[in-house]
Amino acid sequence: MSDKPKFEVIDRRKIKAEEEQENQQAAASESKAPSAEAPAAPSEPKPGPRLVISEPKSEATEAEGSLPPAPTAQESSAQKAAYDASAQRLEDLVRAQNPAAGAQPPVTFENLVQQFYVSALIQMGAGAPEGQQPRVDIMGARATIDLLGVLSEKTRGNLTGAEEKVLQTALFEARMAFLELTNMISLHAVTPPPPQGKQ
Repeated sequence: MSDKPKFEVIDRRKIKAEEEQENQQAAASESKAPSAEAPAAPSEPKPGPRLVISEPKSEATEAEGSLPPAPTAQESSAQKAAYDASAQRLEDLVRAQNPAAGAQPPVTFENLVQQFYVSALIQMGAGAPEGQQPRVDIMGARATIDLLGVLSEKTRGNLTGAEEKVLQTALFEARMAFLELTNMISLHAVTPPPPQGKQ
């Protein structure tokens, strides 16, 4: 038996908008029609609860259906303006505390690649204080390197030569470090003792 519910959520806003549009059209046609005693045509039944039988959906369609609607262009524009104003206030506060500090440079694609690359190295134990055992998150490093791979795949053909070089170099070096680390882990892995037979 499937754990997924056998019902579908219907966006009532669309139905409400259609009802309002039909009401406006009906009111407009009544005002234009002559006041003859012609019998009124039966109105269509108003939409209400109804049984929805849906065919099985693919995982991609289900994921899209579960996402909230994307923000409108106006909402995105207003949110970006508020974000920029907040970031500027923060930068002004930092410069007030440290007048020698200049304006922060804009964030670029190279910064994004470097962020993933450095995160992967830290997850593989780089940057541990001297004398301390490095903390390794090999699965987290793998996920971060895979994200660099997704970035490479999704931006193919859309990067400048310099951006492509930075991305491919970071991806290559991160994968090489991962290979070295996993080889070390497998060499130093503790092998279980051989099973003891009955004597």
